[in-house]
Amino acid sequence: MTNHANQIVWSQELIDKYNINGPRYTSYPTALALHNQFPLSTMERTLANAPDELSLYIHLPFCIKLCYYCGCNKVITRHQHKADIYLDYLAKEMAMYSALLGHRKFESVHMGGGTPTFLSETQLSRLMDLLHEHFRFTDNAEWSIEIDPRSCSDDKLRHLRQLGFDRVSYGVQDFDTKVQIAINRVQDTDMIKHQVALSKELGFRSINLDLIYGLPYQRPETFAASIDQVIELNPDRVSLFSYAHLPSRFAGQRKIDESSLPTAPIKLELLQLGITKFTAAGYQFIGMDHFAKTDDTLAQAQQRGELQRNFQGYTTSGQDALLGIGASSISQIDGVLWQNVKELPSYYKAIDSGTLPIVKGFELNDDDRLRAALISQVICHFDLDIEAFAKEWKIDDFWSYFADAKRKLAPFVEDSLVELNDQRLTVTPLGRLWVRSICACFDAYLDDAATAPRYSKVV
Repeated sequence: MTNHANQIVWSQELIDKYNINGPRYTSYPTALALHNQFPLSTMERTLANAPDELSLYIHLPFCIKLCYYCGCNKVITRHQHKADIYLDYLAKEMAMYSALLGHRKFESVHMGGGTPTFLSETQLSRLMDLLHEHFRFTDNAEWSIEIDPRSCSDDKLRHLRQLGFDRVSYGVQDFDTKVQIAINRVQDTDMIKHQVALSKELGFRSINLDLIYGLPYQRPETFAASIDQVIELNPDRVSLFSYAHLPSRFAGQRKIDESSLPTAPIKLELLQLGITKFTAAGYQFIGMDHFAKTDDTLAQAQQRGELQRNFQGYTTSGQDALLGIGASSISQIDGVLWQNVKELPSYYKAIDSGTLPIVKGFELNDDDRLRAALISQVICHFDLDIEAFAKEWKIDDFWSYFADAKRKLAPFVEDSLVELNDQRLTVTPLGRLWVRSICACFDAYLDDAATAPRYSKVV
């Protein structure tokens, strides 16, 4: 796929028209569809028929300090022993799943949070021992972990490598001091540079840096400087996430002065800066929030038309073969989704009672499955072969089936965000900025008010 992303030009009219709310589509339906009438027997049946190889996500919720922007499930504490208690319960949850998984193996493991590097070296070793005690892994399994540079010493980084981790992701967010103070995440630039350099020296095969656009006091000139510093560090991948300001939902965000947030046009300009600079530096624009070097497995998967998307974002592993453990973790296997309870006391109570801490779930029907496949194809590859898709999913008349979606797509086509005919749907380079909104046209769980261009905001 030719990458013309750096040629994108938009107008204020398009921003006003298409700056709407839209899911990130890490799943379809989104996690909002999960309900508490989910029978555990459905999960057990799903695991009994699961693929031989799965991916594993482990949620480690602890953080020493609150980052005001954060919408993740976390526990703010300085008490290290709380992680020991949590590991006790993770072990029990692993044992329950081990009995259901049988011969199945994991081909990739990702630890997120919270702050996984909140754990001490001893606790990290214990966690790895527990995983190998209860689960099986392929010989070439990928092991990745999210790192807060402030909680990862050189010795801990070396320890992670010795434990077998081969992929690391650093939360940078922004290098500008004023922005860092406003989000309560002050971290020294030289420290980050040192850790990235050490990661390369230690032989981690993939290094990712996270940036967030839309944070308080971000302006094009300051954010451009942050992007330049990331490019200088030369990571294998870059995640460029949009900040969603939802203070009614996330209490920490109430500490952010709303007047300091960039306007929608400026926020979109920050995204465009990222697209322009990273693609000019040789990174492939993977999708709405990821960039990767062209020889990276993520970029290669997109080039082959095999890129997928799950609750961890863009992935080369199965989008429908993910087991999540730990508080709030979500699993997605063979068209069935389930989520653990979020609060630690409830998580512990469920496990003490001898049951998995699953609080809600959802099983996709046939319509859900084909829409999930379509949305995944569009959001990963910006292109849909309509004839091939209809044949694969046994749809006699594609546009009769998706008549409502075609109506919703009409303004996107009119504004050159989508090219559409009977054979193909293609998201244009400009349209990629609003690919979530385009995908929402096919979402059966959103009504017209949720997808109409005049309502609320994506950027």
